[in-house]
Order: sequence, then structure tokens, then C-alpha cells
Amino acid sequence: MVDVNWWLDSVLPAAIRIVLIIVILLIVRQASNRAIRRAFNRRAEKAQQVQAADGQEAIAAKRKAQRAHTLSSLFQNIVTILVLTTMVLMVLAQLGFNLGPLIAGAGIAGVAIGFGAQSLVADFLSGIFILMEDQYGVGDVVDVGDATGTVEEVQLRTTQLRAVDGSLWFVRNGEIMRVGNMSQDWSRGILDIGIAYAADIPKAKQAMSEVGQAFMTDPDFLGQVLETPQVWGVQELAADSVVIRMVVTTKPGAQFAVERALRERIKVKFDEEGIEIPFQQRTIWIRQDPGSEMGQSGTNLAQGDG
Repeated sequence: MVDVNWWLDSVLPAAIRIVLIIVILLIVRQASNRAIRRAFNRRAEKAQQVQAADGQEAIAAKRKAQRAHTLSSLFQNIVTILVLTTMVLMVLAQLGFNLGPLIAGAGIAGVAIGFGAQSLVADFLSGIFILMEDQYGVGDVVDVGDATGTVEEVQLRTTQLRAVDGSLWFVRNGEIMRVGNMSQDWSRGILDIGIAYAADIPKAKQAMSEVGQAFMTDPDFLGQVLETPQVWGVQELAADSVVIRMVVTTKPGAQFAVERALRERIKVKFDEEGIEIPFQQRTIWIRQDPGSEMGQSGTNLAQGDG
């Protein structure tokens, strides 16, 4: 026969305690995740309200909204793991398991796994810091050393980059030693334009400046250029040209299209003004021995019209 008193004194209280543990921890998990969602959603909503404005504030606000959603998901997952781990341990304790050896064994296994998966742990920790510090996000154009491209996805272990040629790079976060973000807050296009040594430098600078001022009203690029393009001056005295540098501040990621358009307009303007963009050329000196036939021929070649 079933011992009713044993059920009432032992099994039923343990079962009730287990149910209470599960219910309470699930409530804690739900409440914690709700608090996390509210906190990050509040930040995302504030950021989305700013997006109605133009310029750099809207760009920064959009990034904050994306980052808030990503971090919200990350912290909710961490809370879920902690709650479920606590729940399993407490339920096992109620069932009479000795948790001391279990925890000790888990600690030894954790150390062994840690040594064997150091790179994996480093990848996850780096991924967390990338998200926390907002080093880059989806849509950014970044240079991470071995790969350059547009960020398509940021995970805790890897970052996916789409290169210009369409290649999809999977980069482990733990191996990213430095990041060059070409899309955060604002971008800058740099144009180095070469003109002939005989060309009028002030005239060329004035022509480039006029192109930059006219570009600000170009309907195809309204809102993409944040400041009037500036001519910084002579950047280099190259082998076959005088290089003049122009810079333009744009919205993140817009610098490449703006650079191409400005180069085209500068070429047209230089043609109108008669400013020469030289072909690559080289002066060749032919060594000669005095009185030799080849020396005489070389002299004629060097001094000839050809």
C-alpha cells in the first residue's frame, strides 16, 4: 500500500517547492526582460524622434537605435541563461542531489573547456565589447585589417562584411586588432587632382573651388554633402604633375559617390578653362661615351623632336 503520510510529508512538499521555484524564477526572468526591454526601447524611441532632423544628429540617432535593440537582445539572453542555470541547480537540490561534487565537477570541466576554447571565449568577449562600445554597426563601411567592406551582421562570435566585389567575409571578433570605421558620424572624401607643371596653380584651385560651390546645389546630392568642398592646396610635387587636394565632408558612406561625381565635374571644368591634366611621362637620359658613334646617336635621339 502507498504510504500517504510519506507522500504528504516528503514528496508533496518537495514538489510544491519545485513548482514554486520554477514559477518564481520564471516571473523573475519575465520581469527582468521586461525591464531591459523598456530601458532600451526608451533609448531607441528617443533616438527615432531625433531622426526626423537632418544632418549628423539624425545619423547618430539611427545608430543609437540599432545599438539599443542589439544590446537589449544580448542582455535578455544573459538573464535567461542565469535564471535557467539557477533553476536547474535549485530543482536538483530539492530532489536530493548533492550539489557540491556537481559544482566542483562543473568547475573542472569549465576550466578544461576554457583552456580548449580560449579563442572561442575571446571571440565572444570581443563581440560584447564591440556592441557595448559601438565600434561599428550594420551598414557601416569598415576596415578590420584583413578585410574591408560593408557590415551586414554583427554577432557575438563573428562579424560579416560584404566586400566591393561581392565577397562575404566572416571575421572572428577575437582576431580584430583594430577597426577603421569609414561610416561613423560623418565621412570625408579626398580628391588628389594632378595638373601639369606648366599649368596655372591659382587658376586650377579657383576652378576646383567653383566646382565645389556649385556641387552644393546639385539636386542629385542634396543632403549628402554636409559642408562645402574645400581646396586644401598643393599636396604633392609628383614626377609628372602638381597634385592639388580637395576634401569634402559627407554623410556616412556617401563619400565614394560624391568623389566620383566631383572628379567628373572637375575634369569638365578643367577642359573649359584649358587646364591640362598630364599623361604619365618620364624624362630619359642616355649615358654616352665621348666620341663614340652610339654616343652621337644617343645625343641626337635625346635632342630630337621625337
